[in-house]
Amino acid sequence: MTTSAYQPYQPARRPGAKPQAKPRYRVLVHRRFADAWACLPQRVGLAAAQQFYDHVATSPGQPAAINRTGVLRGKAGEPMAPGFSRTIHYEISGAGRIDYQYHDAYTGGANGDPHPVVLIRAINLSSH
Repeated sequence: MTTSAYQPYQPARRPGAKPQAKPRYRVLVHRRFADAWACLPQRVGLAAAQQFYDHVATSPGQPAAINRTGVLRGKAGEPMAPGFSRTIHYEISGAGRIDYQYHDAYTGGANGDPHPVVLIRAINLSSH
């Protein structure tokens, strides 16, 4: 990713309450999906929203313990920049899906310090 004044990703707070332990990954949501993120607990339930957040904040590259995850194929699954994972598709409910990518040492923040980050690229809460 290139450095510019345009920052499309913003911090995504854990639904409900803060996590008990500091998460390993910083979770960011694309501003286009900020409203969908804010209403996620009302749409899929607080427990499901917290399970998703806890999964991506601690182990985004591992299969989810409860819900299904999969790597997208083709162009939609390509990493957005060097160092990012392929796009992971997380099924949060019967009709809801969240796509994200993660990077273990992202340096695109304001200070340029490397830190693990998860970028939520898309939230789709409609049926397939």
